[in-house]
Amino acid sequence: QLVESGGGLVQTGGSLRLSCAASGRTFSTYAVGWFRQAPGKEREFVAAITWSGGSTPYADSVKGRFTISRDNAKNTVYLQLNSLKPEDTALYFCAKARSQYGRTWPQLQDFGEYDSWGQGTQVTVSS
Repeated sequence: QLVESGGGLVQTGGSLRLSCAASGRTFSTYAVGWFRQAPGKEREFVAAITWSGGSTPYADSVKGRFTISRDNAKNTVYLQLNSLKPEDTALYFCAKARSQYGRTWPQLQDFGEYDSWGQGTQVTVSS
């Protein structure tokens, strides 16, 4: 089970830190991804992190502004959102990879490679 938190309303240029808390003893062996979906738009990849934290691909639209990290001791993955823009407004979801350990970058960016999803946390950026 995945539970996201940390969303909210923020002004352009502001920051938020999203958390994705998981239950289960093997969470640390799975890659985790963050995706977002804005009203009327398709779900899109934001960032992902491998089980070890050694690889962290980002969508071009958030590169340099968002940072993904994980604390396996706490079974939690974080997404730091800085320099927020109105176009970042969306429902943000975290998801656990379908298989343990190694994932390629194409797999990490494909929402079909994830089989457990949280309920989402809303991020709204005002202009």
